Amino acid sequence: MKTGKRLWHSPLSTLVLSAQQIHVWQADLNRSLAQIERFAQLLSPDEQQRASRFYFERDRNHFIAGRGILRTILSRYLNQPPNQIQFDYSSRGKPALATINPENTLGFNLSHSHGLALYALSPTLKLGIDLEYMRPMPDVQKLAQRFFTSREYAAIQTLSGDQQQIAFFNGWTRKEAYLKATGDGLAGLSEIEVSLIPGESAKLLSIAGDSNAAAHWSVYPLTPAPDYVAAVAIPGQDWQIDCIEFDLD
Repeated sequence: MKTGKRLWHSPLSTLVLSAQQIHVWQADLNRSLAQIERFAQLLSPDEQQRASRFYFERDRNHFIAGRGILRTILSRYLNQPPNQIQFDYSSRGKPALATINPENTLGFNLSHSHGLALYALSPTLKLGIDLEYMRPMPDVQKLAQRFFTSREYAAIQTLSGDQQQIAFFNGWTRKEAYLKATGDGLAGLSEIEVSLIPGESAKLLSIAGDSNAAAHWSVYPLTPAPDYVAAVAIPGQDWQIDCIEFDLD
C-alpha cells in the first residue's frame, strides 16, 4: 500500500464485516453538552467513575464521548443496546468484548488524539490502531534515538524539517499499532522496526530482529484529517480497509 489517504463515507444501513475486512470509524470527540449527556447514559458504572476522575472538563467530555461512541458503534454490529455491552480488560487496560458468539468474533481497538478518535474493527481479536496529532516536535531526533532502532534513527537523520516530523510520527504510530495489537507496552518500541520514510510503503520490518516474524503482519497507514497520522496493525495479508464517518443517526 503506497498511500494512507482514503475516502471516508457515511455508514451503510447494514453493517457486515467480511473475513478479510477492517472497518475504521472516525469520530469527532468535541460534542455538544446534550450529546455528552446522552453518551454518559450509555456508560457502565466503572466508566462513569473513570470519567469523574478527570480534572479538566474537556478531558472528561472527550472520555465520555469516546466511550459512548465506541458503544454506539459496537451496538450496530452486535444488534445489542449500547448500554448493555460489557468489556473485559487486559493487564495493560486493553478493552475487549466480555461475551461474544464464538462463531462471530469481533475484535476492536481505539485511539484518540487532539479531539479526534479512530475505532478499528475486524474479525480477529489481534488488532491495533494508533492515532497521533502531528504537533511540532523540536526534539524529534532525540526521541527517535531513544525509542527507535539504530537504522530508523539513521533514516530520520537523512531527512530535514517537516520530513523528519512526518517520519517520526509514521514510525511511532506503526510501532504503537503493533504493540497495541499484541498487548505489549511502550517498552517494546525499540524492538520493533518499521518503514517510516514519507512516501514509502508501510511495513513491519522486524520484531526483536526477526524479519520472518514481521512478515506475518500487515501495517496500513491512514490520514484521517490534515495534521493527523494513524496506522492499523493486524496479522495476515491482503486486508481491505473501509473508512467510515461516525454519525448519530
